[in-house]
Amino acid sequence: MATIEHSEIVHAAPERVFELLRRIEDFETYSDLITAIEPLGDEHYRWHVRAVGMEWAFEVAVTEIDPPHVLAWESVDGVKNQGRYQLRAVEGGTEVSLTLSYEIRNRLMEKAVNKAAKPLVGRVSRQILERVEARLND
Repeated sequence: MATIEHSEIVHAAPERVFELLRRIEDFETYSDLITAIEPLGDEHYRWHVRAVGMEWAFEVAVTEIDPPHVLAWESVDGVKNQGRYQLRAVEGGTEVSLTLSYEIRNRLMEKAVNKAAKPLVGRVSRQILERVEARLND
């Protein structure tokens, strides 16, 4: 599995940041690459993402909720992935660290995705956290 990590400071208390990150169905408004998120019930969601010129769909299950410190998930079908937001109070706000691991079983596709994934995930993560922070400041 390939792993990508990204951290950013959000200028708000961990409890406020976590509250917005916990609203998973709102993520489609936080990033231009997330085209839709369907709540399926029982902490399961179907994500629709457009990246590297392709449409990707996968179902994820939330696997850990520890407010306001941890929100983690893993895929149930589609692109095999797992992710974890770790929130930590720091001077001036909250450090939000994302760890995302994924596996693509098609070797040719994997090469293309791996080349684009790190900058893409960094961009999406930054965009999500910027929009979360903007919403907190509205």
